[in-house]
Amino acid sequence: MVYKNLVGVIVAALALALACLQAGAAEPIATATVQYRDVDTTYAAEAVVEAVKQSTVSAQVTGRIVEIHYDVGDYVKKGQVILRIDQAEARQLVAGGEAQVAQAEAALGNARAAAERSRQLAAQKFISQAALDKAESDLRVAEAQLKAAAASADRAVTSKSYTVVVAPYSGVVSARHVELGEMAAPGKPLMTGFDPADMRVLATVPQYKIAEVRAGARAMVEIPSLNKWIQAKAITVLPAADARTHATRVRLDLPENTRDVYPGMFARAYFSVGRARKLVAPAVAVVKRSELTGVYVVNDQNVVSLRQVRLGEPTGQGEIEILAGVSAGEKVALDPVKAGMSAGMPAK
Repeated sequence: MVYKNLVGVIVAALALALACLQAGAAEPIATATVQYRDVDTTYAAEAVVEAVKQSTVSAQVTGRIVEIHYDVGDYVKKGQVILRIDQAEARQLVAGGEAQVAQAEAALGNARAAAERSRQLAAQKFISQAALDKAESDLRVAEAQLKAAAASADRAVTSKSYTVVVAPYSGVVSARHVELGEMAAPGKPLMTGFDPADMRVLATVPQYKIAEVRAGARAMVEIPSLNKWIQAKAITVLPAADARTHATRVRLDLPENTRDVYPGMFARAYFSVGRARKLVAPAVAVVKRSELTGVYVVNDQNVVSLRQVRLGEPTGQGEIEILAGVSAGEKVALDPVKAGMSAGMPAK
C-alpha cells in the first residue's frame, strides 16, 4: 500500500512539472535577430570605482566622545551633526580666555589713565620727557596685551565649536572609526564618507593606447557585479605615468546619481578606438553553463535549441560580437531561463 501511494505521488509530481513546462512553452519567447552592424571597436581596461567627494573627518580637539548620531550606511545631509565631543575642557578654556580679556581691559584702562595724567604733567613741566615716554609705552603694551587676550579667547571659542562635528557635504557614511566613550585627539579619524551622487572610474591604460583613447573620446563602463553598462560622461587622461609600469591613469566621469555604485567596486572601461562591421547579438541572450557559452536559437519552426558560441568583444551598447556558432539572420532568445525550459519543443 505504501509503495503504491509513493508511486502515485511521484506520478502526480511529474504530471505537475510537465504541465508547468507546457504552460511555460505556451508563452511566447522574445527573440532578437543576429545581424551585422557597424559598431565601435573598443579597448578594454580594468578599472575601479571611486567617489569624487570622499573624505575622512578627524578630531580637532581632545575630549571624550559623548554622542554618535550616525553609523555605516546612513545618509547624512550637509551641516548635520555627526557626533559630539565632551565640552568640559573647551568650556574651561573659554572661561579662561574671557577672564584674560577682562584683566587686559582693566590694565588698559589704568595705562590709558596714567598716560593721560603724564601728558598733563609733562605740559606743565612737572615730569620729564622720559617719564612721559614710559607712560605712552605702557599704554601701547596694554593695548597689545588686550588684543592678544581677545585672540586667545576667540581661539578658545573656536576650539569649543570643534566639539560638535558636522558633515562637510551630503553623503553616505562608509566607515566609523570610533566608539562611544573613546577619547578623541587632534588628527584622530572619526568617520569616512562619500557623496554617491558624484562618482567616477579610474582605469589604467598602457602608453601606446593613450593616443587612440584621446582620439576616440568615448567610453562605456561595465560594472560586472551589477550587470550594468554606463555611458561615461567625460574622459580625462591624467598627465602622469607610473614610473615602473609606464601606464597612464584615465579618469571616466559617471552620470550624476548613478544608482548602486559605490567606491572600490571593480569595473571595466571600454574605450572606443575605431569602427568596424561585426556580427552582433544582444548580450542578455548569452548563457553560461559551466565551461559552455552559448545562446538559445529559435528556428523557423519555433523550436528552441542551445547553441555553443564563441564570443568577441562587447560593443558597449548592450550587444556582444559573435565570432562563431550562429549566422546572420538567426533568432536568439532574449530570456535564456524561459528558453531553457522550452528547449527541444516549439517555443509557442
